[in-house]
Amino acid sequence: MRHHAIHISVLLAEPHFCVLVELGKTRVFCQVSGELVPPKDSRPTEGIMFFNLELSPMASPAFEPNRQSELLVTLNRQLERCLRNSKCIDTESLCVVSGEKVWQIRVDVHVLNHDGNLMDAASIAAISALSHFRRPDVAIQGRDVTVFSPEERDPIPLSIYHMPICVSFAFFLQGSYLLVDPCEREERVKDGLLVIAMNKHREICSIQSSGGIMLLKDQVLRCSKIASVKVSEITELINKALENDRKIRKEGGKFGFAESMPKERITTLKRDEVPVEMTDVKETASDIVDRTETTAEVVPSAVLVGMGTAQIGEGIVNSWALEEDEEDEPQTEDRKTGTVSDVCFCAVE
Repeated sequence: MRHHAIHISVLLAEPHFCVLVELGKTRVFCQVSGELVPPKDSRPTEGIMFFNLELSPMASPAFEPNRQSELLVTLNRQLERCLRNSKCIDTESLCVVSGEKVWQIRVDVHVLNHDGNLMDAASIAAISALSHFRRPDVAIQGRDVTVFSPEERDPIPLSIYHMPICVSFAFFLQGSYLLVDPCEREERVKDGLLVIAMNKHREICSIQSSGGIMLLKDQVLRCSKIASVKVSEITELINKALENDRKIRKEGGKFGFAESMPKERITTLKRDEVPVEMTDVKETASDIVDRTETTAEVVPSAVLVGMGTAQIGEGIVNSWALEEDEEDEPQTEDRKTGTVSDVCFCAVE
């Protein structure tokens, strides 16, 4: 049983509240926004929760742009089942005017790098971003609704009852082996997958099995016990990250993008730090330049043999890539002197 290290960064980019989650090498970026919209006819006193997950080719070459794959549809349904159907957010508190104005909370999840276990990373990012989100305060006078900016009134957090978090289990050899938090290579060869959404109170919010293998009751109970431990640890990490962000903002320190940019937390790839020796820079640079300098090749100049002729390379032996056995062939003789002619360029008048 193995579980990757989890790193949660809380970012802020007005007016969207953002969260970056690193689960091993899998990186997921989530932002939450809200706007006033008319409610649904069937539920006039409840707000609207909208979830959108994107798989771009930046995360993996296997993802195609502008195409809803089977994996994308499955992840969207699991995310909605985990957060919306579990009633973890009080949607009635999002109502402003019954039947006319309610808050629509939009959750956009962007996969930056895919190395397996996208469902766990997406659920952690979504519930963290919803916990960090603050909607603008409103005032109602008759039929008029006034929305106040953060400078005028403090934004209001969402009413969250609990934090459902998904934990994935991969099965191999028809359920003989169990693996928590599988990576992308392990997901390729798995026989089945079990995703359990649970909160820290050990309440199962949703459970889904895929792969077509038959699981025994003892296997499901074992997975639920493991999930309860992992959910408690992850919930503690989320609360700690939110508390640190709240403390830094109160003290006026660096937070959000200002704190994450120097540490390269919001980029897709990372590079390792390489130590650079800064002593004796001038001497080292001079030595490198001296070693790279090469003398220019001297090209023989044309020699004037006679009026109207010019010769290049006088006295140089020219074999013309002939083998030693071919050197005994009869050579062309000059008509006047009987000696071998040099290579000449003649100017015809």
